[in-house]
Amino acid sequence: MLKGKHFSPNQVVALTFLGLILAGAFLLMLPISHRDGMWMPFLDALFTATSASCVTGLVVCDTGKVFSLFGQLVIIGLIQLGGLGLMLFATLFSVALGRRINLQDRMLIQASLNQNDMSGVVRMSLRVAKYTAVVEGVLGTALALRFYQQFGLKGIYYGYWHAISAFCNAGFDLFGNYQSLVGYVHDPVVNGLIALLIILGGIGFAVMSDVVHTRHFRNYRLHTKLVLVSTVALIALGTLLIQVMEFDNGRTLGTLSVGDQWMASFFQSVSARTAGFNTFDLMQMRTSTILVMVLLMVIGASPASTGGGIKTTTAALLILSAHQVLFQKPECVIFGRRIDQETIHRAFAITTLSIIWIFLAIIGITYLEETSLVEALFEVVSAYATVGLSSGLSQHLTAGGKIIMILSMYAGRVGIMTFVMALTARRREALIRYPEEKIIIG
Repeated sequence: MLKGKHFSPNQVVALTFLGLILAGAFLLMLPISHRDGMWMPFLDALFTATSASCVTGLVVCDTGKVFSLFGQLVIIGLIQLGGLGLMLFATLFSVALGRRINLQDRMLIQASLNQNDMSGVVRMSLRVAKYTAVVEGVLGTALALRFYQQFGLKGIYYGYWHAISAFCNAGFDLFGNYQSLVGYVHDPVVNGLIALLIILGGIGFAVMSDVVHTRHFRNYRLHTKLVLVSTVALIALGTLLIQVMEFDNGRTLGTLSVGDQWMASFFQSVSARTAGFNTFDLMQMRTSTILVMVLLMVIGASPASTGGGIKTTTAALLILSAHQVLFQKPECVIFGRRIDQETIHRAFAITTLSIIWIFLAIIGITYLEETSLVEALFEVVSAYATVGLSSGLSQHLTAGGKIIMILSMYAGRVGIMTFVMALTARRREALIRYPEEKIIIG
């Protein structure tokens, strides 16, 4: 396994993603990766490799039409490796060879899986591999059977390819013309299977493990309870708002039946939280609905999952902290458990750094590109939260705009805290404690 004797675990995680991206960019540049047999410009290959490795889904070219079978397999390989993390595959390889997993390795696995402690990280890695194989295998088979009816043998390939893309919350598709799943807006089978894959990939492997091995909600760990409640609440709220705001919009939901409207609203509410598939033209939505989508994208999926965003638990802690302050509670309590202040401080730090990054990236995009503020906001948030929903801007970016988006996808996937801590020196314990003094806020 990769050693981190001279690097912190955060730096190793960041470097493994960087190595995966560069290797993928090299492969995607090759003529064998393209239907026309031509070399791909490095920056376009780097953008595509970053989007795939960071399970985002933003593209600068039509995946289904531009890339050959080899190129498509490279992309789906990057999605699988990026979604689960290279350290997981290194762990599985070491276990298969009978190698001992030492303390340094366990620290790297812990950072890769975003766990709070090192106990059981190897066992968790094996569970992640098992859950992934079962979910992608079973639901991929169901998708393959559905697509076989339409595409024949190619449909089997499509089924498993899109199952991996959905479970890893990547949002890449092979249907061409940048249409994503618009052709399946009336199809409950495709909508249901893809949405289920997105949800299972987005709740996190620790939650999946807890649900599988614990029978009753009251016995779940606090993390699991918070993730499940916040996930259901966000999906329900997003579905309701999209339906209410778009049901009479003839360019989006207005021409659909009532049942199809609710199905499309539900699917888009699920997909907006880092998956990147869509079943209707998002840029025809009202501005208010676009802002709702942006909020869903910012929150994103849950920790230790294949998705991005600031995470559901972070958003929940912000609300709980605000409730504590507004109602003058002595402690932040949920489900009969107290949340420690360090965790709350971390939630605020993640949110603050994310807002700063998004704001600066929007400034850069609006300066370099001929685009509106709403389009820039949508595209930047989609990149940083590793969603992949697009206003169409990515296909027209200049070199500078592509670099901003590449960095945003990378920072969003490795995690803004990991990204910043990888660039800074290791923390040193303070030897001096300064006197306290109050300041006025609010």
